Amino acid sequence: MQRWRGLDEVPGDWGPSVVTIGFFDGVHHGHRRVVRRAVELARERGVRAVVLTFDPHPSEVVRPGTHPPLLTTPEYRSELMAALGVDAVLVLPFTAELSKQSPAEFVKRVLVDRLHVVGVVVGENFRFGHKAAGNVAVLTELGAEHGFTVEGLALAAPEEGEETRFSSTDVRRMVLAGDVETAALRLDRPHRVEGPVVHGAKRGRELGFPTANVQTPDYTAIPADGVYAGWLLVGGERLPAAISVGTNPQFDGQHRTVEAYALDRTDLDIYDQHVAVEFLARVRGQERFAGIEELIERINQDVAKVRVLLNAQ
Repeated sequence: MQRWRGLDEVPGDWGPSVVTIGFFDGVHHGHRRVVRRAVELARERGVRAVVLTFDPHPSEVVRPGTHPPLLTTPEYRSELMAALGVDAVLVLPFTAELSKQSPAEFVKRVLVDRLHVVGVVVGENFRFGHKAAGNVAVLTELGAEHGFTVEGLALAAPEEGEETRFSSTDVRRMVLAGDVETAALRLDRPHRVEGPVVHGAKRGRELGFPTANVQTPDYTAIPADGVYAGWLLVGGERLPAAISVGTNPQFDGQHRTVEAYALDRTDLDIYDQHVAVEFLARVRGQERFAGIEELIERINQDVAKVRVLLNAQ
């Protein structure tokens, strides 16, 4: 799969495409339904499928200070798209200039002139162009003018006889509340955060539970403070882990951290390596204990619960 950042990286000889457009944060069930249809349509027409997404989140440019917590990094979104069979991902820097383009300008400059679009597949609530003036109906009119088809799909799927609508906003709310189990059902995979391993206070090592302190990017959707069962992904390995999120009140911590203890591994030397942490289930909320001995006892209890949860997978 090819990945481009900006229109200038699109090859000049790029042929006709079916394009799907959206921010696609989380690449949840509803997103995948749209992307799979774009890939299917591209195969039917003998062309390539392109995902057009944006960075940063458009809301931060249109309404500064409103950037939502993100479920996926741009790189991880691209990995998930590749698994769905797309041929290329175009990450378009969302700028003030881009936000001021009319729907017609956006279609002509981006879809027609650079991606040679023959079909577009989007969610039925898709909006685009200056002040979100464009919708599926407007896009369909522009498609008729420029010779491409448009499909607007519901971001929903049948579940127990009812239509369940999927929303990145809903998944973010679940993650921020610590309900990583329900979030995983919407995502069809565990919620993940990632970043380089940085040096911390090394208190976990002193207590016998050395942790990887993960420095997450700005705007990462980090689960509510507490202890979780999950995995630490490093160097191609997926290691069972007990994960702590919070400010470490036992030691009067001031900053939230994400720390993962790989079960039974005291030999890891992964400083400065890029790792990922996946959350399976919440074990408990953040607590402060009467002393270090009580803290160690609770950590041992947490690790035991984590083993049970992970062994059940």
